[in-house]
Amino acid sequence: MAQEYQAESLLPSQRHQIPDAPDGNWVDGHLPEAMRPLARLARWDRPIGWWLLLLPCWWSSALAADSIGDNLPNISTLVLFLIGAVAMRGAGCTYNDIVDRDLDASVARTRARPIPSGQVTVATAALFLLAQLVVGLVVLLQFNEFTVWLGLGSLVFVALYPFLKRITYWPQVGLGLAFSWGALLGWTAETGSFAAAPLLLYAGGVFWTIGYDTIYAIQDIEDDGLIGVRSTARLFGKRIGLAVGLFYAGAVILFATSFAAAGADWLAFAAISLGAAHLARQASRIKEANSARALTLFHSNRTFGLILFAGILFDSVITAS
Repeated sequence: MAQEYQAESLLPSQRHQIPDAPDGNWVDGHLPEAMRPLARLARWDRPIGWWLLLLPCWWSSALAADSIGDNLPNISTLVLFLIGAVAMRGAGCTYNDIVDRDLDASVARTRARPIPSGQVTVATAALFLLAQLVVGLVVLLQFNEFTVWLGLGSLVFVALYPFLKRITYWPQVGLGLAFSWGALLGWTAETGSFAAAPLLLYAGGVFWTIGYDTIYAIQDIEDDGLIGVRSTARLFGKRIGLAVGLFYAGAVILFATSFAAAGADWLAFAAISLGAAHLARQASRIKEANSARALTLFHSNRTFGLILFAGILFDSVITAS
């Protein structure tokens, strides 16, 4: 009922408008009209999500290469992670939207999404979810057996995540456990084994994700309060800037410890220092009720992730020279 009501209550010009999709994105500009609802369901018009899923994979691959003295991580591995990140982020969003379709219909920012707005049926979304999972599985099967089984383990957190906001103020922890999983996979794909460095990198990724997703959740604080959805943004309230800063500080410490455990050299630590300054600036600019600023700050985490990746990569090349 909520889905039908919201779809009818939207003006025709509003049914395809997603507030956090960038203007002039390639989905709206280049894809055939019939494909656009599915593309929006997978968030292809908002690449920040797959970037945030991909970057821990790339960090870990580069850190493993740095640790064992290779010049560069395997390029084919980086490309496979890119394809897998796009597919699995899309699958996660599709699954999340199926589960959350009634909640999405009650929130201003999400009521124009393809399912609550009536652009995509649940049955079609389920088939699209299956197709994306198949792509993700094909990618995963290109890696060693240890990495394959480890990758399949991440599906537990992916499956649980949409339900957490209904029972706890800490759903961001669930997202962190799922989105940071690549920090383990990158290392095992390169080495075939575990070590302290990727575990510390994973823990840092969880702290980082809690921080940036708390910022993202600022956009929905008012609506979430009305419909009873929980988040760390609601939990922290006026202390949200301090809380995010503390999670970012924890992430930086864990990243630095991971780099040390991997035997990284000065360029990697220089990147952490630069990245820490970037995160500190984010935390200092948070305003509890400013949704537009929250989205901008959230997007800037791609810059942080690329700073870390570049630092590890250059450190690996120089160390091996």
